[in-house]
Amino acid sequence: MDSSSSGGARVRRRSSGGGSSSWGSFSADGDPFDIPAKGAPVERLKKWRKAALVLNASRRFRYTLDLEKEKRKEEIRRKIRAQAHVIRAAFRFKEAGRGHVQSKETKVPHADAALGFGIKEDQLTALTRDHNYSALQQYGGISGVANMLKTDTEKGIGGDDADLMARRNAFGSNTYPRKKGRSFLAFVWDACKDLTLIILMVAAAVSLALGITTEGIKEGWYDGASIAFAVLLVVFVTAISDYKQSLQFQNLNEEKQNIRLEVVRGGRRIMVSIYDLVVGDDVPLKIGDQVPADGILISGHSLSIDESSMTGESKIVHKDQKSPFLMSGCKVADGYGTMLVTAVGINTEWGLLMASISEDSGEETPLQVRLNGVATFIGMVGLSVALAVLVVLLARYFTGHTYNPDGSVQYVKGKMGVGQTIRGVVRIFTVAVTIVVVAVPEGLPLAVTLTLAFSMRKMMKDKALVRRLSACETMGSATTICSDKTGTLTLNQMTVVEAYFGGKKMGSPDNAQTLSADVTSLIVEGIAQNTSGSIYEAEQGGQEPEVTGSPTEKAILSWGLKLGMKFNETRSKSSILHVFPFNSEKKRGGVAVHLGGPEVHIHWKGAAEIILDSCTSWLDTDGSKHSMTPEKVAEFKKFIEDMATASLRCVAFAYRTYEMDGVPNEDQRDEWKLPEDNLIMLGIVGIKDPCRPGVQDSVRLCQAAGIKVRMVTGDNLQTARAIALECGILDDPNVSEPVIIEGKTFRALSDLEREEAAEKISVMGRSSPNDKLLLVKALRNRGHVVAVTGDGTNDAPALHEADIGLSMGIQGTEVAKESSDIIILDDNFASVVRVVRWGRSVYANIQKFIQFQLTVNVAALIINVVAAVSSGNVPLNAVQLLWVNLIMDTLGALALATEPPTNHLMERPPVGRREPLIINIMWRNLIIMALFQVSVLLTLNFKGISLLQLKNDNPAHADKVKNTFIFNTFVLCQVFNEFNSRKPDELNIFKGISGNHLFIGIIALTLILQV
Repeated sequence: MDSSSSGGARVRRRSSGGGSSSWGSFSADGDPFDIPAKGAPVERLKKWRKAALVLNASRRFRYTLDLEKEKRKEEIRRKIRAQAHVIRAAFRFKEAGRGHVQSKETKVPHADAALGFGIKEDQLTALTRDHNYSALQQYGGISGVANMLKTDTEKGIGGDDADLMARRNAFGSNTYPRKKGRSFLAFVWDACKDLTLIILMVAAAVSLALGITTEGIKEGWYDGASIAFAVLLVVFVTAISDYKQSLQFQNLNEEKQNIRLEVVRGGRRIMVSIYDLVVGDDVPLKIGDQVPADGILISGHSLSIDESSMTGESKIVHKDQKSPFLMSGCKVADGYGTMLVTAVGINTEWGLLMASISEDSGEETPLQVRLNGVATFIGMVGLSVALAVLVVLLARYFTGHTYNPDGSVQYVKGKMGVGQTIRGVVRIFTVAVTIVVVAVPEGLPLAVTLTLAFSMRKMMKDKALVRRLSACETMGSATTICSDKTGTLTLNQMTVVEAYFGGKKMGSPDNAQTLSADVTSLIVEGIAQNTSGSIYEAEQGGQEPEVTGSPTEKAILSWGLKLGMKFNETRSKSSILHVFPFNSEKKRGGVAVHLGGPEVHIHWKGAAEIILDSCTSWLDTDGSKHSMTPEKVAEFKKFIEDMATASLRCVAFAYRTYEMDGVPNEDQRDEWKLPEDNLIMLGIVGIKDPCRPGVQDSVRLCQAAGIKVRMVTGDNLQTARAIALECGILDDPNVSEPVIIEGKTFRALSDLEREEAAEKISVMGRSSPNDKLLLVKALRNRGHVVAVTGDGTNDAPALHEADIGLSMGIQGTEVAKESSDIIILDDNFASVVRVVRWGRSVYANIQKFIQFQLTVNVAALIINVVAAVSSGNVPLNAVQLLWVNLIMDTLGALALATEPPTNHLMERPPVGRREPLIINIMWRNLIIMALFQVSVLLTLNFKGISLLQLKNDNPAHADKVKNTFIFNTFVLCQVFNEFNSRKPDELNIFKGISGNHLFIGIIALTLILQV
């Protein structure tokens, strides 16, 4: 990519409000139709609504945010939270009052049997809703409740169909009543609310009544009935189009809420939909997960929950056996654990909350609001023209300058009946109102919704789930993509391919024969206990063990199995005292295990060079301990560097001994900081994660499209460099800072230095989530439109700060997904590039539709104005103009707004966020087409009778034939105009037309109906 040209583009974007701050200041005092893509203030949203010229508010604002409804939602949330607070406070007060009086004789509450279970639905619901700890104790604690629910706290429920059905019948399913979508008739009613259509219906009724009165039912019904039919056709076609869009958004909303999660059933961890969760399920929880139902903690380590979504207070709550109650909808902020599900669906506070508030898809996008501005401007011009036509036609009519086709004067003062006069005025008024219908492009802003709905549906097939509409169009403006390495640029299929244990490289990474039994035992103990993954070992044997967990954990656990590890047996030999969960900031995780007696082992696992820095000694193959000399450190570092150069992820294992006397007692253990000094190095493994096939082509495609791809990874610089070269992000293996930079170096720069460095960065290694956030901020300050990928909980701030946050569907946590705008369902970088294509397609399709619609507007207005002023009659009557409006608004939008993306879109630079909607090429096409149409139609209007050789015909018949010919010519001009609008900047307008069946179908339908 030419740096000078891209730099120039960035400067232009910046000066015109590319960054978030300048955008805000640019539009706050200026254009009301200019809103930011994220976090627009309510005042700004109100401002553009007031400024818009709207004929049908219910239709125009249907897919925008309902500000009043949002206010009501927040009130409902507050009420439900307050109710929960009051109930719990009352129970705590009651418990405190009688806590010291309770005796051993206290009766255990009677647990009624419910459909074969030892406890009823309402008892379980009350237990968790009220956080009633004393009742839990009286039921026999967690094990007592599990027994009543026929659940094994280790292996979960059986999980066969009969068991699941019995649980749903007894305790309900994990769904909540959803408010029904709007019916088709509601959309018909919305379409009828258009002010101009209401006026036309009244005019039709008046015209019908007067026509029948003056000319009799045989001749007099035609004018009024034809207007009424045309209005009804517009109403029903509009309603059908809007109804279909509504169903698409409904389906997408359901897809967004369908979370996949792990449960333990029959001792095996399996993935299920959140809707398939049942009471009695064991659910493993880890950092970033959403608590899927109400439940009780079975076991956990350093488990902290963010309950702000339920309580409204941003306070992290620690969970343990004394505070075991978990609320649905909350997020795991730290640690991991397993919960027993005790209430689902409507029996949870989250279920009540979701049932009380409807999930609307209302959200205005910047492009939609800008089009409201365009529609308002065109509408103002159209209203002025319509008013001028009305005045001219009325003046000519009442002064006797309007003639019938036979040459007679239409209105003669004193000789015309009241009925005939009113009918003439109604006809003139109808024409003026119809000009307003054509001139005010009510469907223009809705074309954005149409193309977004179409794109979102197609993007689902391309493995991208859009959470925020505006992200679709913003992606078309992206100038840089900050991508993770693992799973996005690589396959996420990790295997241990090299190992360095006992102070030397092992010939084969899974050959433990060179190591003594003591060393192997320590390695296996560290692997089995210091993990958030799991292994299912079939009891009957003969079946391969099933490994679950993150890709890194799975790779290490699989390697452990090859070393001869018996997972469950190893874990049973020692008990876990305390866990320091893996942390992306510190890039390591630890565990303290008690082996019995005074002996405690503290195992650490993490980034090789970071673990190496904490080691003061190392273990030989025979188990003897040696001091970590500078020479040995250099040897380890050389091995790490060699593995990293081969694009391997380096993970080190170390441990230290500790005395049980030094371990805090259980109450204070949560605050215990695991010792991480004086570690003994066990060894290092190199994990291979191959590049995704085709990723190099995707990166090249981005670069050709003017988008810079930057890799941000937690791996060390050498591994990052090797992968970046493989992926095509780097061309030169010898590049240095700041093109390839370490997170801590970037972090240490001043704000200005950081911005300058950010422009040049291609690879950032050993980065923390905060470094990613700093990079995003620096790039946005330089005027870039930034897309960023993320999967971890700590990535949430960067995903939120970026213009487009892209979370990973497979490896991404629920916290990351909620902070993102688009979820990449297959975690593949190629899918990110496809999202860019669709983003550009949205913008291009809207431009095509604008060109088409403006051409029709200009041509129709000029023809009617010139004809009205010169002759007092208009060649296009109300019914014909309504048909043109239908072609233009609804069918035209369908034909042009659903054009699929082409490779040509990826050969252009990114669309500037402040680039005008109507570019020079469009003005050229528009003016040429409008002039051509106007000249042809005006020639037909004034010379049509002679050109069509109708001079000898009856004047009335000749006039009808001429006007019909004009109408047909005008409609066919619009059909050809649709072809022209398909490719505004290409000569071959038929290129790729065979791939767009909808376009061909609409053209065919228009021609059939026209004929």
